[in-house]
Amino acid sequence: MNWFGRKKNGIKELSITPPVPRSGRHGIAIAACVKNEEPYIAEWLRFHRAVGIRHFVLYDHGSDDGTVAEARRVLRPDELTLLPWAGQIVATKTDLLIDWQVVAFAHAIQSFGGDFRRMAFIDVDEFLLPKHGTTVEEALTEAGDFPNISLPWHMFGTGGHKTKPAAPVTTSYTWRATDPMSRLKHLRNFKCIVDPCEVTRVSVHSFATVSYGSVVSNDAGKRANGDERKRPDFYSSAFLQLNHYYSKSEEEFAAKLARGAIYSLSRNHVPDRMTTTIRHIQLSQVEDSAMVDFIERNGIELGDGPDEMRSDAPPVLPRTEPQIA
Repeated sequence: MNWFGRKKNGIKELSITPPVPRSGRHGIAIAACVKNEEPYIAEWLRFHRAVGIRHFVLYDHGSDDGTVAEARRVLRPDELTLLPWAGQIVATKTDLLIDWQVVAFAHAIQSFGGDFRRMAFIDVDEFLLPKHGTTVEEALTEAGDFPNISLPWHMFGTGGHKTKPAAPVTTSYTWRATDPMSRLKHLRNFKCIVDPCEVTRVSVHSFATVSYGSVVSNDAGKRANGDERKRPDFYSSAFLQLNHYYSKSEEEFAAKLARGAIYSLSRNHVPDRMTTTIRHIQLSQVEDSAMVDFIERNGIELGDGPDEMRSDAPPVLPRTEPQIA
């Protein structure tokens, strides 16, 4: 593994040798780093299993709550790979801290990628919403076999909630920043779904592949090279939308702000970035009920009931007018 992409505050990219495809590889896996996500991880796992995710590779960054127990309770053993992943790595000669999420993603690809047709790299506050079909695989039909899919954030704010709602995250928040491609600071970014057996370069928000280098595709099959994906004409969420429930309620956002960064290489800048982000989200908002409609239509159970899709008794779906900050 060669290190590059060295910025003043650390190493944020790694180059890797892609894994060899294993016989019978299929399906989509999600790789994610987690820490103290006990109130949220069951919903996140249930939803993504309902939309066809075959396996979850979770890197536990020293959780001291029930995160690990919840993951094991919700998923069968064949659906879950759980790895302890606490600590830091510093490059000896340069004294640069290496981004711990990037190390995890590189490890996930090289260790497990040969078993899967695709791998998604998202966080527990991010949800992959199919808008074509009912699974993530069906939603990626228009992208074909392209090995590097970039999905823009759709940034959801507090939705007017001062305290944590009783209802699930995905049904409680329906107000998001109007323009996912906004140039306002910290609103425009991407998460990726890749063919792991093609990946040569890894970072949190971008990948490169053997066949296409830094060229990426959106969910509709439109391609762009590198930073061209930031152009408004690259935007699409017609088939697969990435919902980022950034703040949740005011209470939960305050707790998130107090915790600070878990993985970031630039901890000193995190409070300012977070407060700027939520302010920009709530400057201009639009109601987006696509997730709520999807859950209702497909009867997805997100609570403590049976871990399966069902057609009866959809969850109660409150809608709250947000307060614009």
